[in-house]
Amino acid sequence: MRTVDLAGVCPLTTDAALRRAAAVVPDVEAVVNADERVTYAELAAEVARLRSALHHAGIGRGDHVGLCLGNGPRWVALFLAITSLGAVTVPVNTRFKQSELDYALRQSDVRLLLLADRVLSSDFVSMLREICPAVETRLPDPALPELRQVVVLGTEVPAGAQSWAEFTARAGKPVEPCSTPDDVALIQYTSGTTSFPKGVLLTHRNMCADAFFSGTRLGLRAGDRFYSGRPFFHVAGTTLSILACLQQLSTLVTAERFTPGNALRLLSDERCTHFAGNDTIALMMLNHPDRDRYPLVLRGAWLAASPTVVRRVIDELGATEAVVGYGLSEASPNVAQSAWWEPEELRVDASMPPEPGVEVRIRETGEGQPGEILVRGWNVMRGYYAMPEQTAAAIDAEGWLSTGDLGVLRPDGRLVFRGRAKELIRVGGENVAPTEVEAVLHRHPAIRQAAVVGVPDARLVEVPFAFVVLNEGATTSADELLGWCRDEMAGFKVPRHLRIVEGFEGIGMTASAKIRKTQLAEHAVGLLESSR
Repeated sequence: MRTVDLAGVCPLTTDAALRRAAAVVPDVEAVVNADERVTYAELAAEVARLRSALHHAGIGRGDHVGLCLGNGPRWVALFLAITSLGAVTVPVNTRFKQSELDYALRQSDVRLLLLADRVLSSDFVSMLREICPAVETRLPDPALPELRQVVVLGTEVPAGAQSWAEFTARAGKPVEPCSTPDDVALIQYTSGTTSFPKGVLLTHRNMCADAFFSGTRLGLRAGDRFYSGRPFFHVAGTTLSILACLQQLSTLVTAERFTPGNALRLLSDERCTHFAGNDTIALMMLNHPDRDRYPLVLRGAWLAASPTVVRRVIDELGATEAVVGYGLSEASPNVAQSAWWEPEELRVDASMPPEPGVEVRIRETGEGQPGEILVRGWNVMRGYYAMPEQTAAAIDAEGWLSTGDLGVLRPDGRLVFRGRAKELIRVGGENVAPTEVEAVLHRHPAIRQAAVVGVPDARLVEVPFAFVVLNEGATTSADELLGWCRDEMAGFKVPRHLRIVEGFEGIGMTASAKIRKTQLAEHAVGLLESSR
């Protein structure tokens, strides 16, 4: 494997990348959404102001700062300001329910939390009041002992928190950035095989290099306009959207919420040259009834999609330079990606060369069968925050990351992704751990046992299907249980189908009383087919 001198290739801290962009293309728009347009010069000035405010709020190297906001220039500026101090951004999924927010804030040891009072239909101030009552008086609270300050962006500001105006008023004397490539920049929560998400530790080097190579292979150039509706609380938002545009001196066009009609309108009105999406996002735009109303000037696209979808994006949306990528949060996220300059047939068949300096090998599972994808290189995470045993299980002594995903390596070295070996359910771009949904279902007083599997879905690729066994004497219905689920977990985790069963013995139970998920998933698919 040829090593790569990353320092000679691209900026390796977020602040170095921003300084370069502001110097080279100060008047190019950095971020655009429905309400704001910010140039790179303006973004650099706002980051400097917020860095000063954070410093005077006591934030320094290694401190954890939570961000719970919708996509937009303010999210970008805060992320860049936090990381420029050597502090760590903890993105909060804005679809979280109260228990999920509670877990993320506790497990990550957030010291300062910046949150919108509301994001779409979620009332985060009300959630925080329940989790941390001292926000109404004076922090800290025994429930979240590390949380010392809360800043609310919006009108509903509890007595123990600060308003955005009060926070930014702290900005004073300029503060120099002090981050290094080895500083952790992000704690990215990702669903895994345990009942709760794990916090992936990603460094500046991890993210900045991954963003640079991804943007290069995508074909982003100075002044290009890249639409990404991917939420900034995902690495697809931070690495592959914010930082990819920053490294390539391009404009990021985004929205607080992805809808296919709005995406098509933005692609047309903003004359976007590229967009990012998975199967679900691409299919929703391709199949939108008003698609032909929006003239497009697309040149390329970053896709995590099947060959059929890639072919349609090229032929029907005109993105002739479309590329395909594979990755996971633990690898910053890109492991492999095709490149815009490669022959179209290679890009359409979803075979991808690994990123420069990244090693990929396959752990064989059987002759003629795909094996587990293993990854080693500069893109592999530092580990899971405060989870040494899980870190040791994921990364071996030689530095190989076990992805839990299946693939094959072709003779020419290109990787072909063949599916998730773990039980994760891919719901429209969100990873859902069945055990996490089961843990919530098990809190319901009527449920004795629950098992969740993924089943195919025409729009979202996969959705959760729950089987539950009730406690003796309990009475409830599938509709009642699904309604309860909607109040207890983020919408993408809520089962789309739920079946009350007597037990699992005849539909997926081993002799040792373990539920065989593969057999259960086959049974679920059969039920859906028979009901059509």
